[in-house]
Amino acid sequence: MDDTGDASGSGSAVETVVDLAESLLAEADRTNERRALVLAGDRERGYDVLESVLDALPIGISDTTLLGPEDRLRCEHLPQANAGKLLGTTRRAAIVDAHEGLRPNALGSVVGAVDGGGLLILVTPDLERWPTERDAFDESLAVPPFSLSDVTGRFRRRLVETLRAHRGIAIANVERDPVRIERQGLAYPAPRLPRAPLEPPTDADFPRAAYEACLTADQLEAVAAFEGLSIEVEAQRRDADADAGPPAKRALVLEADRGRGKSSAAGLAAGCLALEGADVLVTAPTFQNAEELFARARELLEGFGELVATEERNGALETTRGGRIRYLEPSAAGEAVDRADVVIVDEAAALPVSVLEKYLAADRVAFATTIHGYEGAGRGFSVRFRDRLEEGDHAVTDVSMLEPIRYAAGDPIEVWAFRALGLDARPPVDPLVEDADPESVAYRRLEPADLLADENLLRETFGLLVLAHYRTEPNDLARLLDAPNLETRVLLHDGHVVSVALLAREGGLSSETRASMYEGGRIRGNMLPDVLTSQLRDEAAGAPVGIRIVRIATHHAARSRGLGSRLLERVREEFESEVDWLGTGFGATPDLLAFWDRNGYGTIHVSTTRNDASGEYSAIMLSPTSDAGRDLRDRHAAWFGRRFPALCTDALSDLEPDVARAVLRSVDATPPLELSDHEWRVVAGAAYGPGLFDVDPGPFRRLVVRFLVERPDEIDLGDREERLLVLRALQGRKWSGVARRLEYHSAGQCMRSFGEALCPLVDYYGVDAGSKAALEVRERFSRDDR
Repeated sequence: MDDTGDASGSGSAVETVVDLAESLLAEADRTNERRALVLAGDRERGYDVLESVLDALPIGISDTTLLGPEDRLRCEHLPQANAGKLLGTTRRAAIVDAHEGLRPNALGSVVGAVDGGGLLILVTPDLERWPTERDAFDESLAVPPFSLSDVTGRFRRRLVETLRAHRGIAIANVERDPVRIERQGLAYPAPRLPRAPLEPPTDADFPRAAYEACLTADQLEAVAAFEGLSIEVEAQRRDADADAGPPAKRALVLEADRGRGKSSAAGLAAGCLALEGADVLVTAPTFQNAEELFARARELLEGFGELVATEERNGALETTRGGRIRYLEPSAAGEAVDRADVVIVDEAAALPVSVLEKYLAADRVAFATTIHGYEGAGRGFSVRFRDRLEEGDHAVTDVSMLEPIRYAAGDPIEVWAFRALGLDARPPVDPLVEDADPESVAYRRLEPADLLADENLLRETFGLLVLAHYRTEPNDLARLLDAPNLETRVLLHDGHVVSVALLAREGGLSSETRASMYEGGRIRGNMLPDVLTSQLRDEAAGAPVGIRIVRIATHHAARSRGLGSRLLERVREEFESEVDWLGTGFGATPDLLAFWDRNGYGTIHVSTTRNDASGEYSAIMLSPTSDAGRDLRDRHAAWFGRRFPALCTDALSDLEPDVARAVLRSVDATPPLELSDHEWRVVAGAAYGPGLFDVDPGPFRRLVVRFLVERPDEIDLGDREERLLVLRALQGRKWSGVARRLEYHSAGQCMRSFGEALCPLVDYYGVDAGSKAALEVRERFSRDDR
């Protein structure tokens, strides 16, 4: 039951709202659920009512946080941009001031921080007018050449509808005097049965105290699953079995919605492992994400009197038995897995697959991931990364945690937040689309109004976009519905979304805007023109109009059938007469570069720094559709080909050789190869005679780049030889390191193979092109061999 009656006549206005807030909090406390109160209308009156409510509620100032532009209350204050600091923390009351703007990500973070028995308070404009007003978040969506008036309010309209429809949410209109309570939000739930007492496992290898610290049966099961990673248990197994082979590689995947206690379970397990003397390496997107894990581990170790050293900065813990628990940020952890006994990855869904793959080098590794998270999508983790994990040599254990700890199951605010922010959006179930192929699908343009009107279509579309990227966030749902520069195209199979592309219109910028970009100004929403103008110094790059494919995804049950290519083909057919280019930018991997290359996109730039989150270098690729687009692509492809050899010895010296090969394979401009007679003698001498690469690497690099871009059929080198050319010729790595990397027996053998790989390049580009110098060197040393 949800009583929505008008209570304005039962006393003074403030007393009525205060009474309502007290009732909401009492019901939340009684049920271990959460409740929400919306104070809609004039901002100053909203704060007056809010202060009266907070004065009356039995909630301490230290347990209250205000998220908003101004520090107007006595409690903790954070701007919405810093809402992520609340992740991993709990509050009894949290207030969001949405008058100047509402960031969906901030709303998601603050909802996740409210504990069971707590109250979420939203201070908003009048709910009828709110969707039509424009705020600071809307300004971020008004990217040139669009203006603020082009931004719509569909996300907030849908948000208001959910506030009015879901249980546990009260609404008070403070525009009126007296205040009008439009919805009381009391749910009157039936009494809950008491939880059965927990029984720690009788045959556990971890200390009983770890299990006694668990709050749910799911947590017990999760901690027990970590015993499979114990080096002590493995040693006992090997002692008991004289014929036991080498230690098995083991992996644990722990999945849970937020508030289920997965980080606490991982922390208890980490403490137990450290008690055994294990070196436990913990990583997460930030140390803040792992604070709960370290807090639980610390409590356990202190309880045993085993904690001998700590480091406050990053939570490092050491035990009397030589065990330790330490944190490293994701990229550093990837380089240190071989020096740890156990690796624990918290909030794994917020990390890209390329980073997660590095942790598979560990013999014992656990991945704890949030299924419906505010920092990433667990579904994307389970679909994309699990394939790589299953293909490996780890024995994998799966544990799911369903029972909430911080609030009761079925909490109405969790149900509301999942729907309002798209956190539970899923693509269609496999059987609905597993028969899809390019002939069975229909291409459709999805207007934001279509998505708003069809909740199932919205869930399928956004759910598939979640799988396309490791950090699809609530902000992206608002962009999908409101951003004027974004468009959505899908392939439908029997009415269900099987492939989706999110498109952004870019370019078409005025000369004044282009000049501002060239002089260092940042122009929102024009990623490709911005990079080409500000970094690559091409002031004309922002003039042509383009469509950037922001994200593209195909349902995992229908992959490898050409659906992604079909979607790109239809996008080209629709837009090629309207724009000058189609483009994309992404974290470069060989598979992705090959996919875009097959679809007619050529690389024109690779970033000179790795993305902090993905750990990858980003590639920008273009596919022209007009003369202006071809001119843009051609000049940047030519510039890229010329500068790539220098980049490889500097900013891209650690670029994976297979990525470098795929990048050059996708360049649509053949770089010039102008070697003097002397340079040909140096190169041919290293190929056929006693010459040395080290004396003048420049001509070698130009030759190798030309070969890797052009790939003539007459030259047949294997993958190993091409990697050798990248590592030594382009990146200048030492012979000893290259020999180890490519598994040559010695540096000398590696050097001989390098010369042999150069021979067909000299024959094709030097001798066959008519270089007398190259021919003379080849003939001289070939004659000597005879």
